[in-house]
Amino acid sequence: MKRYFYLIGMILCLASTAKAAPGDTTWVQATIKNLTWYGNYDSTVVFPHGKTYRSIYMIFTLGKYMCPGYNPATAGTGSGQSGWCGDWDYTVLNYVTTPDGQSYEMGRLITPYYNALTPRMGWTATHDYVYDVTDYAPLLHDTVTINTLFSGYSGGFTENIRFAMIEGAPDRDVVGIKRLWNGSFGYGGTPSINAHFTPVLDTAPEFTQSATLKFIVTGHGSDANGCCEFMSHNYQVNLNSTQIDNQTIWRSDCGANELYPQSGTWPIQRGNWCPGALVYPRYTNLPGIVAGSEFRLGLQFDPYSGGGSYTTEAILFYYGALKKTLDASIDQIISPTNDANHLRENPICGSPVIHVKNRGAAKINSISFQYGVKGGTMVNYTWPCSLTTFAESDVTLPALNDLNTIAGDTLVHSFVVKILTVNGSVDADTTNNIMTSQFNSAPYWPSSFRLSFYTTNNSISSDPTISEDSWAIYDANNNVVKSRTNAALQKLYTDTVKLPTGFYKLVIYDSSCFGLSWWYFPDLGLTAGYFNAKKLNVNTLIPMTNYTYTGTYNNDIGCGFTQYFYTVDTAESITNVSNNEMSLEAYPNPAQNIVNVEIGGLNSVKGKIRIIDALGRVVSETSVFDTHRQIDTHELVNGLYTLLFINDNGGNMLSTRLLIAK
Repeated sequence: MKRYFYLIGMILCLASTAKAAPGDTTWVQATIKNLTWYGNYDSTVVFPHGKTYRSIYMIFTLGKYMCPGYNPATAGTGSGQSGWCGDWDYTVLNYVTTPDGQSYEMGRLITPYYNALTPRMGWTATHDYVYDVTDYAPLLHDTVTINTLFSGYSGGFTENIRFAMIEGAPDRDVVGIKRLWNGSFGYGGTPSINAHFTPVLDTAPEFTQSATLKFIVTGHGSDANGCCEFMSHNYQVNLNSTQIDNQTIWRSDCGANELYPQSGTWPIQRGNWCPGALVYPRYTNLPGIVAGSEFRLGLQFDPYSGGGSYTTEAILFYYGALKKTLDASIDQIISPTNDANHLRENPICGSPVIHVKNRGAAKINSISFQYGVKGGTMVNYTWPCSLTTFAESDVTLPALNDLNTIAGDTLVHSFVVKILTVNGSVDADTTNNIMTSQFNSAPYWPSSFRLSFYTTNNSISSDPTISEDSWAIYDANNNVVKSRTNAALQKLYTDTVKLPTGFYKLVIYDSSCFGLSWWYFPDLGLTAGYFNAKKLNVNTLIPMTNYTYTGTYNNDIGCGFTQYFYTVDTAESITNVSNNEMSLEAYPNPAQNIVNVEIGGLNSVKGKIRIIDALGRVVSETSVFDTHRQIDTHELVNGLYTLLFINDNGGNMLSTRLLIAK
């Protein structure tokens, strides 16, 4: 199961305070530095003393700076440069070093291919990486050193490291921490990498109830087989000479990266890492380890003859007893949110998605939630489940109508979700039961539109004549209502779509995770494809959120793309129009307090927008000088209206229906 470390939305909503009360958050600023070249970047940091923390998060904010002598206008031409600014996928390791000189890696990330000309990656761009470092609490007090090992051979990146320390009782105390093995080692050479992983003999300390091995491993280098960056291998964990775990060192989801598109080979699968993403640690629970247990722990890699290397860090954590019997937590709002770590899942209509975890000793069979858009109607829902201790899961909540009624507006909204009961009872720890996110609404689309889809010449493996690309539109019940599958290679398909009122999900699929277009396609012998949505009458593109239609990175989507939208099937009437490309659209429709009006097909717009009720009375009149106008409708009562645009020159008049439903 994917582990979620993206909790920045929750953390930033917590108040900073100095008093020790459950849920209060103390912020510790650790370091702000330019990462100029390969090496260590150390900062002495003072942490609070004498407090306990429910959770501790390390927030690593990656940014960019302009390197001295670097000229972006001539970058890549081989001239005009007296300095170099790197945009490569470099490994970044973060450690805590205690006063006795012991170092422990807390987390690892890989920088993205961060070319400043790439969409979303300009010189002022930043991205937050959030690590759950609660298990390191025994080390994060008083004065310690926070260290970054940057493996880049050029400058251009910045780091800002902060710690959010949320006060309260942890799920369980960490009663011992031991660093076992660490370092970067050649794989397949002499001596074997396994020579660096000598089995460890140890005795569990007092109060131990359980123990877990945390192993961070990434593959680097590339021999004739692509090892170890582009080749998959395994490692085994042995407890008392018995194998208890076998893990594959591989990441197959790089093309689903939230930080996309990138300027390099970001979609390609790799040895447990992806450019621009956190490195997910591997965990192995050690059965039967309690206080006083003597045991022998070993780790071995598959045998291999070749090159490449693995960068490793193995830490053994000893835990005390669980502190709570019944405790569920909300760890994530996946959607709706503006958190850049959930870019692909947003914005949405319909059903919110959250992530929950069982932090108590008892099995959880049901969780009751209350959720909604702030200022709107709150909804209650009881989710049936089967979560054992430390099990976690995404939860898709029933559709929220308020997400539909605000579709297409330009406001920033707040979503809130909270746990009411667990197994029908009061939760033992209520400080982790509520979360809020800021979000923008999903777009409003016309009910009729046209989809143009040109496929690449990359085929599915089972049939070389069928493109690996496809698309589908799903309704509120996740039923496919329109689709284009089994498409031929390098062929343009144009489909006209008409949908009834409701919210929908458009999904573009690419089975190779290389997208419809990628700068590397010519080297792969592939022709780029494309996808677009257009309005019927005006033949203009419908913007798709976080989708690049034009330029170097057009249609560069990796594994796929999802667009939620809301539409209203209203009969549109246009009178006195000499050019059939003219159009008038109103959204959201039905509307509540605000309606957006789009006027298309006119060279210049100057006139009035009138709203006329069912009795023919003009209840609103607004001057308009642009193709877009937002109108306040909060004083209008529920009902069906006619929305009329009249040009000042009297030559054109457009009308459509508007429903007010509050």
